[in-house]
Amino acid sequence: MSEGVIAEEEWASGLAAVVPSPERNPVGVYLARLAPGSRRAMRQALGHLAALAGVAEAERFPWHLLRYPHTQAMRARVAARYAPASANKVLCALRGVLGECFRLGLMSAEERLRAADVASVRGERLPRGRALTAGELRALFHACDATTACGARDAALLGLLYGAGLRRAEAVSITLSDLDLATGTLRVTGKGDKQRAVPLGASVCGALERWLRVRGSAAGRLFAPVRKGDGVALRPMSGQAVLMILRRLAARCGVARFSPHDARRTFISDLLDAGADLSTVQQLAGHAQVTTTARYDRRGEHAKRRAVGLLHVPVSE
Repeated sequence: MSEGVIAEEEWASGLAAVVPSPERNPVGVYLARLAPGSRRAMRQALGHLAALAGVAEAERFPWHLLRYPHTQAMRARVAARYAPASANKVLCALRGVLGECFRLGLMSAEERLRAADVASVRGERLPRGRALTAGELRALFHACDATTACGARDAALLGLLYGAGLRRAEAVSITLSDLDLATGTLRVTGKGDKQRAVPLGASVCGALERWLRVRGSAAGRLFAPVRKGDGVALRPMSGQAVLMILRRLAARCGVARFSPHDARRTFISDLLDAGADLSTVQQLAGHAQVTTTARYDRRGEHAKRRAVGLLHVPVSE
């Protein structure tokens, strides 16, 4: 094996004879135990690895035949192709599927341990995404016409993405029973099926009340598509629909394009800028590690300068 390249003929020949049956396929078992929001990313990561050997589908790749030289070659290739964070996500998927190979009896404990013993890729890149300015947020909310069903929904949705720091998958998964306007509390089910309670500000509660007057009190998902003529279709929305709503609002008010996750980044940055402690923000965001919360900080140079300005340096004149 040369330069981290896995010889295609080593894996592509006779795959039907070595790929486990569907009920024992490690890819399917691995993905099934992940949260819905993580499955797409990890399926894509495994697809990238399978493509290194010329195999079109991750489910058709004989993961249980991987040994240490193969996984090291995979690591070398992904380290050269992706930024460190993306490369480590791919390697996490690799370790996960190797673990399922062992649990399914397709690999011995020693084979799995050796194959999975690949070091993480080191290095850092500038953080992705951006924070929205206060002016941009005002423009986006003003672009929501509260006199229409669509505008009332969009204002409530944007209110939760920014005012509660929700991931878009979390936002579209919220049901009416998760919302308690009497106490101003929202129950959120995040990654790893972990629940957290997020308090809501008065303005967010007001936006939600206006949307509920249009939506009605029927059980089901909080957010729903709006038909022409302001009719509400009580069925789930997709995360892609959230992205399209934000793009439409941004185009309407002249705000530079941003992602749903940028609203979450802004939520975290603005809380930290307002003086909230890092541990509290971590809990509100639903991060397992405080270091993850710190990476979302987009306060920029002005926050650094303000922090330095707090110091008194007793230099003699």
